[in-house]
This record gives sequence, C-alpha cells and structure tokens, in this order.
Amino acid sequence: MPILYRYVIHQILRYAAVILVIVVGIYLVVDFFERIDNFIEAGLPVSRTLVYLAYKIPTIIAQILPVALLLAVMVTLGLMGKHNEVVALKSGGISYHRLVRPLVGVGVLFSLLLFITAEVFVPVTAAKSNAIWWEEVKQRSAVLSREKNIWLKDDQRIAHIKFYDRDAGTAHGITVYVFDEAFRMVRRIDAATAVYEPSHARGIGHWQLFELMEQVLDPASGQYWVSSEDGPLGFSLGITPENLETVVKKSEEMSLPELRAYIRRIESEGYDATRYRVDLYAKTAFPFVCVILSLVSAGIAGRRNVRDGLPVGITYGIGIAFLYWIFYSFCISIGYGGMIPPAVAAWTANFLFLCLAVFVLMSVA
Repeated sequence: MPILYRYVIHQILRYAAVILVIVVGIYLVVDFFERIDNFIEAGLPVSRTLVYLAYKIPTIIAQILPVALLLAVMVTLGLMGKHNEVVALKSGGISYHRLVRPLVGVGVLFSLLLFITAEVFVPVTAAKSNAIWWEEVKQRSAVLSREKNIWLKDDQRIAHIKFYDRDAGTAHGITVYVFDEAFRMVRRIDAATAVYEPSHARGIGHWQLFELMEQVLDPASGQYWVSSEDGPLGFSLGITPENLETVVKKSEEMSLPELRAYIRRIESEGYDATRYRVDLYAKTAFPFVCVILSLVSAGIAGRRNVRDGLPVGITYGIGIAFLYWIFYSFCISIGYGGMIPPAVAAWTANFLFLCLAVFVLMSVA
C-alpha cells in the first residue's frame, strides 16, 4: 500500500475514533441524566443504570457511524487542503481523484463494521436494554414477547396475541383464558381481530373483539357452552397499543435470518408483511451509506469554494448527511405504506446520493 494511502487512512481512522468517542460520550451522559430519575423511582441502583447504558452503545454506534466517517473525511481532507498538502500532491503529479481511492476502501471497511454491528451486536444488546427498561424500570414483567407472540398474565387470566399490526393498530389471533380460584378454566375467548377503544368508561386497556368464539363453563354439568358471533365484544385486556409497540420484538432486534423467517411465517398465515420486507431490504441497504457519504464528503472537501474553509466544509457535510437521512426516512415511510416496492424504498436514497457523489467528484478540478 502506498505511503499516501496509509497516511490518509490513518488520519481518517484517528479522527473517526475521536468523533465516535465524543458523540457516544455526550449521548450517554444526556441519556443518563434523562433516565436516572426513573431508575431511582423503581428502586434500582446506579450500577443498573450503567448496565442499561452499556447495552445501548452498539445501537448508538450503528446510528452515528456514517456521520462520524463523513466528518472524519471532511476534517482530514480539509486540513490537508489548509496545509497545502493537496497542492503539493498535485504538483507532484498526483490527482485529487487518486486521493479519493483510499476513501472507498475506508468506506467499505466502515460499511462492513456497520453491518456487523447492526446484525450481530444490536439485536442482542437492544433486546436486553429494552428488557431492563420495560421490565425492571417500568415494571411491566407481566408482558412477554417472543418472536412477536405476546403473552399477558394477571391473577386469573392469561391472554395471547399472535400478531400486532403497528400500522393498522389492530391485534390478530387473540386467545383469552379465564380461570377460577382453583385455576380451572371457566371461560375461553378466541377472536380473529381486536381494535382498541382509546376512551372507554371502564378505563384504559379496553378492546373490541371481532369474529370470535366463546366457551363458557357450566358449573352444574361441567361442560363448556360454545357460541360464536361476528362481534364486536368489549373486553379489557389491560394493555394499550402503546404498550404493545414497546414489548413486541422490533425488526432491529432481529438478525437478517430471523427477520426473513418471520416474514415467511406471517405471510403464510395471511398477515401483511410489507413493513418487515422494507426493514429487511433496509438492513442490507443502509450500511452502504458509509461508502456514499465518504465520496460525497470527499467531493465537497475538494471543491474550490469550500477548500479554504474547514468549518464551512463540515457544515456542508453535515447538511448532506441530514438531507440523506430525511430522504431515506421518507422513502422508508412510503414503503411502509405500500406506495412503492420494499426494495425501491430501501435503495432509492442510496442510488440518488451515489449519483450526487459522482457528480460532485467529477466537478472537482
């Protein structure tokens, strides 16, 4: 590897590490002071708060790694321009585009790092941090989730929700078991769907059940009377849609094989998996943002009108990263709504900003 490439890569990695440490540190400090009151109210020690924050570090890194690389490239090339190193290279017959070559390698390296972090570490640590927050801090241990199957338990009742559609706000495949004091089942309700009633005289957690079958125990004969109806039947499950959204296992908490298997399962059962297909493609598309933003930042740093002003160049870079995130989120949102195919929703932002990177680099003298 040429000395020039080693020098550029070393500088980028150094600045990226510094930026990561600073941003992660600020994030953890802010989150600590925001959450510490909740942990104290729950009677948990400070050490448990630190464990919770430690589990969040991989998620934070996965979120800010592309921006850290962008700023590192901007700082490296900006300082090289300020110290006339770029001019010296050009006078030696080395073009600016040759200087960009190691940036592609660094971008690929960071893309692999982002992919590994998001696929190996985040699913495990995010699930553990969420478990600490909802089960220990919010003390909602009665709600369990495994592969989107939700179980709710109180003294004399157990309820199971097979699938919760966050977009429609409806629960599917509901089964409720009601027991007496001897733990004998006295009532069972099976419903195809359930819709939440936000304001009800009986308080929160009241749902309307549809397409249901009910079995009620006759104490005299010991047999169950079975009836079915289209509904609606009002029933209190003791949980709100907001609670369900927090306890279900999210896409980012699953690896690619797990998410792919889950999509096949819910589609085979007749449920809509559009949101999860978008998330599946997004898991493979988003890591490439490191390569794209490194090229965009190299083009911005090499332009004549920002070469002499490092703060201006960094501002341009942050602006580009912000625009990417806004456009990427917009595409993902309309993909969730089924307006465009999942693959198009996940890859459109990458394609357009890659074109922008090529255009900016070609415009560098």
